[in-house]
Amino acid sequence: MYDTVTIVGATGAVGRIIVQLLEERNFPRENFRFLASARTAGSKITFRGKEYTVEEVGPESFRAGELVIASTPDEVAAELLPHALKAGSRVIDESAHFRMDPTAALVIPEVNPDAALACEGILAGPNCSVIPLVMTLKALEAESEVERVVVSTYQAVSGAGLQGSADLEAGTRAALAGESYDYEAFTSPIAFNAIPQIGSFKDDGYTSEELKTVNETRKILCDDAMRLSATCVRVPVGNCHSESITVETAEPIAPTRAKELFAAFPGVTVVDDTTKGSEKYPMPLDCSGKDDVFVGRVRKDLSHDRGLSYWCVSDNLRKGAATNAVQIAELLVKNG
Repeated sequence: MYDTVTIVGATGAVGRIIVQLLEERNFPRENFRFLASARTAGSKITFRGKEYTVEEVGPESFRAGELVIASTPDEVAAELLPHALKAGSRVIDESAHFRMDPTAALVIPEVNPDAALACEGILAGPNCSVIPLVMTLKALEAESEVERVVVSTYQAVSGAGLQGSADLEAGTRAALAGESYDYEAFTSPIAFNAIPQIGSFKDDGYTSEELKTVNETRKILCDDAMRLSATCVRVPVGNCHSESITVETAEPIAPTRAKELFAAFPGVTVVDDTTKGSEKYPMPLDCSGKDDVFVGRVRKDLSHDRGLSYWCVSDNLRKGAATNAVQIAELLVKNG
């Protein structure tokens, strides 16, 4: 099954890393196809020493029995991926469009692999800031139920695509030179700034990104009643999303025990040393290009006797998107 693997959006920021990871991880298939929009169709991709021509994607691009890994804008996914399902393809989607669809599974392989194996519809990858949050919550739930979560995310410009990265670089150069710059990915300057808005504002004052954080977390953990509040901020960091998380659990968890739980969870690495002169904690510069979720600054919440606060960092292009998608594909192949 899945003799052919087709990557849609192969020339995009996440698509490129998916291609890289399939090669690095020696994905156990021999036949690959690389699709993209008309803008980059015809370009070349070298994969496992062989040169491939990128094909233009369209409704007729899909075939029965192939495994499709798609990284496209939401509107493209909405238009194309139903055709892939209809053709008989198995579909892993990195867009946001199908995440809350009741026929789709929202999958983090370390957290809910059974959801992927049981689903006959689209397998959606969660929001890039939801994945590290949920992995750490799942680690804690091995000890005690998580009753309430307050999370603030500090999200890198790479989460806004290639143009987001270009805006940070060009905008910073312009600011340092005292020149103006017309930002394309952001409504406000990102250089030397922090923008407390990702996505559009909704009626309750939360942004669409913040509501994704709430709703997707609840869906993955199968807990519609979980009390959770989020604030999402775009910061002038090239890559890696950071999060400040405070949780309240049903039973108190000591920081030392929490570190043990985090360290024991697959895909989570603890970096936490508060010794004066040798302080260590996760930072985007250190975590970029890595697949784990990194946790540090684990401490008791002074405002609640069952509260715990910690900091985590994750590469939003890798575990937050591409790595998670490839891991889902590996899960499917492994389980036939």
